[in-house]
Amino acid sequence: MKTAILGGGLTGVTLARLLHGKGEDVTVLEQEETIGGLCRSRTDAGFTFDIGGSHVIFSRDADVLSFIQDVLGDNGEQRKRNAKILYKGRYIKYPFENGLYQLPKEDLFFCINEFIKNLIAVEKGEVAPPENFAEWITYTFGKGIAECYLIPYNEKVWKYPAALMSHHWVDGRIPRPPVEDIIRSAVGIETEGYVHQAVFTYPVRGGIEAMVRAIAEPVMPFIRTGFAVSSVREEGSGFVISDGTAEVAADRLISTIPLQNLLPCLEDVPPEVEAACAALRYNSLCSVFIGIRGEVPDFSWVYIPETEIGIFNRISFPSNYSAEVAPPDHASILVEITYNEGDDVSRMSDTDIVGHTVRSLEVAGILRSAADVVHTGVERQRFAYVVYDLDYLKNIEIVRDFCRERRIALVGRFAQFEYLNMDGCIRSAMDFAGMI
Repeated sequence: MKTAILGGGLTGVTLARLLHGKGEDVTVLEQEETIGGLCRSRTDAGFTFDIGGSHVIFSRDADVLSFIQDVLGDNGEQRKRNAKILYKGRYIKYPFENGLYQLPKEDLFFCINEFIKNLIAVEKGEVAPPENFAEWITYTFGKGIAECYLIPYNEKVWKYPAALMSHHWVDGRIPRPPVEDIIRSAVGIETEGYVHQAVFTYPVRGGIEAMVRAIAEPVMPFIRTGFAVSSVREEGSGFVISDGTAEVAADRLISTIPLQNLLPCLEDVPPEVEAACAALRYNSLCSVFIGIRGEVPDFSWVYIPETEIGIFNRISFPSNYSAEVAPPDHASILVEITYNEGDDVSRMSDTDIVGHTVRSLEVAGILRSAADVVHTGVERQRFAYVVYDLDYLKNIEIVRDFCRERRIALVGRFAQFEYLNMDGCIRSAMDFAGMI
């Protein structure tokens, strides 16, 4: 049984490793010259940055976490999370509901008062069950936390109205805060939220791509890079995959590439399937890399809900994850900007984006002086986040049914078209390998 895996990102190489370990004949076909997908890293002028935004390693899934730590070996180092939310000029403890005591007094009252009022109303059955993401946020956290932080931040990330997003995906991803923690936080007693990521791991050398390469090491001879799939046809009981010049035959086909890239490679796709795939929403990511002389704040990452500060939604500090991703006496800042094709950000040049970012960071006090900047770079990723609109469940089922009929397995973030973190991608590979 020969298996062809489309895509050499995190999911694809994990699948290849697991199937190879079971004695299977596998071939991975990757369009780029390097593996890793959104988990690639690049090194310039002594600075290493992750091109798909900031990635750190944590998980509630003990098996996945153990797998990653085993493959990283001594190239993994743990750090304690020190994440913040920049809100009205204050660095609020993350997650927001655990830092209420740091808010301006009026905002603190608004958040705790609305949380308690909403909690009582929900328990009395006076609040209808939520029908969209915005309603779910208010139903869970109250109007104060929703309006001060969660709705503005999420709409900045998703570039889509929260009221037009489904809420089916949030349970488990956005934990419901214990009432006791909300009250403790409001009166200034230290609490910790999202404890599964309170301590995280990051590669000492090589950026997050080092993790992907460690996973891929046993199967590197079976990975073909520079193979951009242009057609997939069924032949007998198997498949023939082509990049326009070469062909690969396989008995089983697993796709980890975006559905929007897969379907155009297939023959006789019904119009209703094409329409459903075209309706699946996603957004893109622009990562801005800044290397500086001197130090950066002692933060892991900072969330930016306010548009007045800048067009970016998250700032991370890779040199606080590992001392070896920046030259001596230097530090690094990675800024993430989500966008949609055709919007203002998509039309900005790299030079304009870097200029906006440096100026904004300087005004916010994160960057002491633009004169400290010694290196900049920009990377854009077309496929970054899955956006769950209200028609998502209907459209994704149409596409999945079609792929099932064609015997094409879909595994991973943009093949399953689900908002999977790195651990979720590895878990999806483990589950699929376990079914075979």
